[in-house]
Formats: sequence, structure tokens, C-alpha cells
Amino acid sequence: MSTISSYAQQLSILNLMNVKYAAAAKSMNQVATGNKINSAKDDASGFAIGKRMSVEIGALEKTLSNVQTGNSLLNVANGAMSSTLEILQTLKEKAIAASNDTAKDSDRATIQKEMNQYIDQINDNSLVTYNGKHLLTGANSGATVETNQAYTNRSLGEDTTGATKLTDLTRRQGDNLNISATDTVNVSFVKDGKTYATSFEVGDMTLEDIFKKANEAGAGEVFDTESMDTATSLIGTDSDGRELHTVDDKNAITVKSTEAGKAGRIAGFTISVTDASGNVRKDVNTVLDDFSESISGTDKRDDNSLVLHTGTHASQNMQVGLGDMGARALGLQGSDGSYLSVSTQSDANAAINVIDNAINRLLEQQTTVGAMQSRLEYTGNNITTQHENVTAAMETITGADLAKAITEFTANNIQMQAAQAMLAQSNSNAGWFLNLLG
Repeated sequence: MSTISSYAQQLSILNLMNVKYAAAAKSMNQVATGNKINSAKDDASGFAIGKRMSVEIGALEKTLSNVQTGNSLLNVANGAMSSTLEILQTLKEKAIAASNDTAKDSDRATIQKEMNQYIDQINDNSLVTYNGKHLLTGANSGATVETNQAYTNRSLGEDTTGATKLTDLTRRQGDNLNISATDTVNVSFVKDGKTYATSFEVGDMTLEDIFKKANEAGAGEVFDTESMDTATSLIGTDSDGRELHTVDDKNAITVKSTEAGKAGRIAGFTISVTDASGNVRKDVNTVLDDFSESISGTDKRDDNSLVLHTGTHASQNMQVGLGDMGARALGLQGSDGSYLSVSTQSDANAAINVIDNAINRLLEQQTTVGAMQSRLEYTGNNITTQHENVTAAMETITGADLAKAITEFTANNIQMQAAQAMLAQSNSNAGWFLNLLG
């Protein structure tokens, strides 16, 4: 029969006390950290899964930060473009005022001074930066192939070619434009900041003759009239190297620049028909002058677009290409620094189409930026949801049940204290026995 003072029983009590102490310490650690897995020894596989999730959560937080800063960058670019759009609207109003012959030459000179200042401000807007990066100078516009600028008219009849006589031209619906052989065609265009103009009687002239006459206005071989030889839905090759067709895939007449790239760009052109009495044929001009830029002249360039990393893994990113929104790129200024002219009625009239083309080009870039911002908003929402779900999953795996942990700690602590009391009693009995022997 064993006694309270036996060595074997003391070892048993001591072992029990150590076990309960370790269990109480583990429960206390769970309560303190809020985690039931605090090291690999607690649960090796659960520890590994939890740590991977912890890394993923940290990466998601940084990714969300990337999305937010990326959106801020696009906001800066969009703000500058909005300012430029307001300026272009003002420029168009000024050009319309200057094209009216109620304005004197001195009035046009004053308007020209105003326009020059506005055009300079457009250049300033294009120099906007984010963290030292220029956004609207074309430095981050993405990869492009060399292209010839193209202007397409979708209002003329589907069978129209460059060889079609002006007197035979039809509307899209098929009815004749009724251009008379005695009518006069007035052509003006802007190339490298300078305005060129010419006029001629219709007679037996063809549609391509309009552009041949324009080439004789002093700027050289600007328009490629051979591109007008056939009726086709193919417009040309865009800056991404893809074949571009009309939206409805129906034939439309297209005229291209002779020279490829930015150097060949025509800022805009105006075709106006007047009758023998000098009256403007508005019904004709609405159709004949309906050429709009379908392909912008671009130089070959390697991919230099901005990269916004929007995911937790490699290659989860978004390419941001921002084009050149400076005055020269928009056709408002020449390479020699000359400004778009409104100094004469003819110049001002030509300037209106140039400004319209600039507005269209700017709006195309602005809507692209808006689409990217919309995508970033969805990306941010997705990352936030993913962060919440991964955090909840990690809590399920590694999170402690605090009520259970506190209960276990209390139970283990009581049993540990009981073992301590029993061990103390054993030692006390042993001391009493030794006193008797003495």
C-alpha cells in the first residue's frame, strides 16, 4: 500500500503538475494571441496554411494600395485633359467668331493673341506629372506600328471612289448630291501648323481631284489620292497593327496621308461648295465635308506604357497607355512653334475642323482613361472582398475559440494548483517523519 509520502507518488503528482502547467500555458497563449495555432508544433499543416494566408492578406493590402495610387495617377491625367477640353471648347468659339466677316482684321488679330495663349496652356497641361512621371507627353503611350493617317467619309454613297465625278456623287441613301458643273469647290487644310487653301470650278472634276488640287496648294504631296481608287470597307492598319474596317462593314471612301507617321499628319481639312452666285451649298457640304479621322498617323514605337500591378501574382497587371495631348499632337501647333491661324476668314474656317479633330482625339483618350478608372474601381472592390474572405478563412483555421480556451485554462490551472498542494502536503509529511527519527 502506497502512502502520500512515497517517491513514486510524488513523481506522479509532479508529472501531472507539469502536464497541467503546459496545458494551462498553451491555453493562456491562445487567449493572449487570439490564435489556436501559434507555432508549427501546435498544428504543422494548419500553421503552414495560416502563414500562406497571412502572406496573401498582406499582398492583397499592398495590391489595394497599388489600385488606389493608380487611380490617383489617372485622376491627375484626367484633370489635365478636362482642362484642355475646356480650352478647346473656347478655341472653337474663338475660331467661329473669327470666321464671321463681321470681324475686322484687327479683331482677328486680337483673337489670334488669345488663341496663342490658350494653345500654350494646352502644352502646359500636357506636362502634368505624377511622382515625377510625365503623363500626357506621349512618353507612356504604349507600343505602336507606323501608320498612315486616314480620313473616312461615311456619308457618301457606298459605290463612291476617287474616280467618281463630283456631279455624280450621291448620299448614303442613294440620292444625288446635285453638284453642278458651275459650282466652285473650296478646299483648305492645316499641315504642321500652317493653313493652305485652293479653289476650282467643278466641271468634270472627280472626288480625288479635290485632294490633287489640295496637294498643289503649296504643302507638297500631302494627300495620297491612290488610296481612293476602290470602294471598300477596309480603312487601313491601325496603330496596333490590326486591319480597321468601317463599323457597319459597308464601303466608305477613305483618303490617307502620303507620308506615314506623325510627320505626315494633316490636322484637318475643310471642303466647301458654293454655287455660281457665291451661295454656300450647305446641303452638299454636310455630306462632302463629312470626313473624320479614322486612323491617326503614328510612328513605330516599343511598348512604354505604364504598368499598374493590380494582383498578388506575377503578370496580374494593367497596361496604361497615355497618348501625347500636347498642342502639336492635337494639330494646333507646327514643328516650328507656329500657332493655328485665325488671321483671315479662310484660316478661321479651316481652324474649326482642326479643333473638332483635336476634340475628338482628346475625348478618345479621355474615355480610355475613364474606362480604365472604371476597371480599377471593380478591381478595388474585388480585392476588398477577397481580403475579407481570406481573412475570415484564416480565422477559421488559426483563430482560437476564446471561451473554450479560457475554460481550459481555468480547468488546467485548478488542477495544477491541486497538484501543487498535494506535492506540498507530501513534502510536509516527509518532514514530519524525519523529525520523529531525529
